[in-house]
Amino acid sequence: MTNLVCFLEEASAKEFLEGVFPRLLHDGIFVHYVVFEGKQDLEKQIVRKLRHWQKPDSVFLVMRDQDSAICTTVKENLVRLCTKAQKPETLVRIACQELESFYFGDLIAVGEALRVDLSSYIHKAAYRTPDNNVNPAKKLEKITGRIYQKIGGSREIGKVISLTDNSSHSFNTLISGIRRLCECEDVQNA
Repeated sequence: MTNLVCFLEEASAKEFLEGVFPRLLHDGIFVHYVVFEGKQDLEKQIVRKLRHWQKPDSVFLVMRDQDSAICTTVKENLVRLCTKAQKPETLVRIACQELESFYFGDLIAVGEALRVDLSSYIHKAAYRTPDNNVNPAKKLEKITGRIYQKIGGSREIGKVISLTDNSSHSFNTLISGIRRLCECEDVQNA
């Protein structure tokens, strides 16, 4: 059995991944979530948490939002911290700009999950490149008429978001990295 240990910036990321993983991972993967209270808390504690993880057969994912920082700088810093923790093989993924950018990559699923019609937004230029949207959480709240809430919305969207047809590059990079990390060859797109 492999343990996939996810170090996450916030609770909404956990809720989202809990919906994604049953469709992505095979039965031999046991997932553990370590949720921090924001990016500063994650970066402050990650070395200690990684270094002292004791379960054998564990692989690690660190995921955080880019926010207003430079993506490559954020990733390089997290990779450096993982190496300092003696876990250089840790998969580090950045949600460019925020977790909600992933959702803009599949507005059909968002509409289905939140029971709201978003068809008029699907082909708008402003949403074609989701990773370039500044403050996607606020935009998602606005276009859903405030139906979207970070925790509940992430929980529902994670259950239905397409694992193979998403226009968010950072989402696709996350999924392909997890597949490699956990050697998930057969992926369902239920």
